[in-house]
Amino acid sequence: MIWLVRHAQPLIAPGVCYGALDVPADAQATQQAAQGLAQRLPPGVRVQASPLLRCQQLAQALQVLRPDVCLHTEVRLAEMNFGSWEGQRWDALPPAALAAWTSDFWRHRAGGGECVADFMGRVAEVWDGAMAAGLAYRPQVWLTHAGVMRAARLIASGQRELRSAGDWPTAAPGFGQCWRYQASSGWLEDAL
Repeated sequence: MIWLVRHAQPLIAPGVCYGALDVPADAQATQQAAQGLAQRLPPGVRVQASPLLRCQQLAQALQVLRPDVCLHTEVRLAEMNFGSWEGQRWDALPPAALAAWTSDFWRHRAGGGECVADFMGRVAEVWDGAMAAGLAYRPQVWLTHAGVMRAARLIASGQRELRSAGDWPTAAPGFGQCWRYQASSGWLEDAL
């Protein structure tokens, strides 16, 4: 089984692009998510965390509660980098820039940052490594972001390339929400 856990609510105004922006998460919500996760994880589980502060906070809180977990930072689990769009309000971005991105969603570098092809490629590398490790024998936890979780869902379904922006999932995990994947039964969603 693989557990994909989204960080707690970040301390940033709603509507601001913060993909790779290193913002902290709410401390109390982080602690609540860590407590919920700590109670449910099997002993000795491998935990991989995005290097971004909001995920590292969750990793550290979990490590205090569950010193038996094997914790690693995995840079490929970071959220997509939106370049010059980082820290700007989505509704303040030039419509032409957004149109350029959505018209070539797979290859266009949003804000000069990362393209979806590169983003999904790095998530697929971690996913494929997890599958090769045999999740039935070695469950894993990813402390990560909504974009990574959406990409993982696409990858698990066999969709590794997108033809249009409309192919990107609209469903997103809530802050502190967990999506679990088991090869034999698919996806389960729940809050921590």
